[in-house]
Amino acid sequence: MGVPMQRIATGRLFPVAVLATTLFSVAPMPRAFGADTFPSRPIRIIVSSAPGSGPDVIARLLGPSLTAVLGQSVVVDNRTGAGGNIGGELAAHAAADGYTLLMATANHAIGMSLYSKLNYDLLRDFSAISQLAATPYLLVVNPGFSAKSVSELIVVAKRRPAAVNYGSGGSGSPPHLATEVFCSMAGVRMTHVPFKGVTPALADLMAGRLEVVFSAVPAALPLVKAGKLRALGISSAQRSALAPEVPVIRDAVPGYEVLGWYGLIAPTRTPGVVVSRLHTAAVQALQFEELRQKLLASGAEPLGTGPVQFAGVLRNEVSRWQQAVRESGARAE
Repeated sequence: MGVPMQRIATGRLFPVAVLATTLFSVAPMPRAFGADTFPSRPIRIIVSSAPGSGPDVIARLLGPSLTAVLGQSVVVDNRTGAGGNIGGELAAHAAADGYTLLMATANHAIGMSLYSKLNYDLLRDFSAISQLAATPYLLVVNPGFSAKSVSELIVVAKRRPAAVNYGSGGSGSPPHLATEVFCSMAGVRMTHVPFKGVTPALADLMAGRLEVVFSAVPAALPLVKAGKLRALGISSAQRSALAPEVPVIRDAVPGYEVLGWYGLIAPTRTPGVVVSRLHTAAVQALQFEELRQKLLASGAEPLGTGPVQFAGVLRNEVSRWQQAVRESGARAE
């Protein structure tokens, strides 16, 4: 049942750089769109998860810097529900003019396999702009929980099969599958308690109604620093500068590794010149030292990859999570 998880499909973390601007799946440029006229009004970034979630944090940190680069307001629009599909569908069917973008995450790649009927296709209906950042997951527990390390958690879970409750942002979400893979590789059983977003799951964890949550670092790290949660391990292959004191999970579960990611995508018929302008703006925004420091402080490593490279990540992520969904037995709620 176990699925050995690999690093994000890029194979390594890339520094912010202006990469190739050859575009993936974009329509020819109409004359009405020119680099000198876009944008002429505010841009909306749809976030398919709740306020306070990792994607929401990244989008709200990015917005002011993009606004400064583009000269137009960039607003965040939270459209939650159906495992990210409500926001994904809304973005896919929006006007292909560059004024409605989607903050894409692994949730959208997972949804391709988790849901038998989707009203959009992540690969067919979107053009990649840039992979903005990557983040590992933190395995966090309530400070009062008896386990003080990943190894101790495994001992507790083996002693009490299915008695340890873990929360996630919903069935088939990346934290859910990350936990299921952990359980499989560690040889333990824990009981899944799905929530409508990681924020309420973390709230119940702090309240002591759960024992364990896997969470993207941007959502969990501030709570760990405030002493409201305790981090047992991090899902990256090596200790992260984001939380250097937290040991890697693979010390206790050899081979375990899962990384999350955030990227901007646009409806597929968005003119190539607009996609290029948005990519360049994202790279310029990520070069702002203030934004970089805020992203790092929140637990996300800035990337800024090019459209072609990010398009490859999307293809590989769809394939990778398809296997994880199949072998974990995850079902849509």
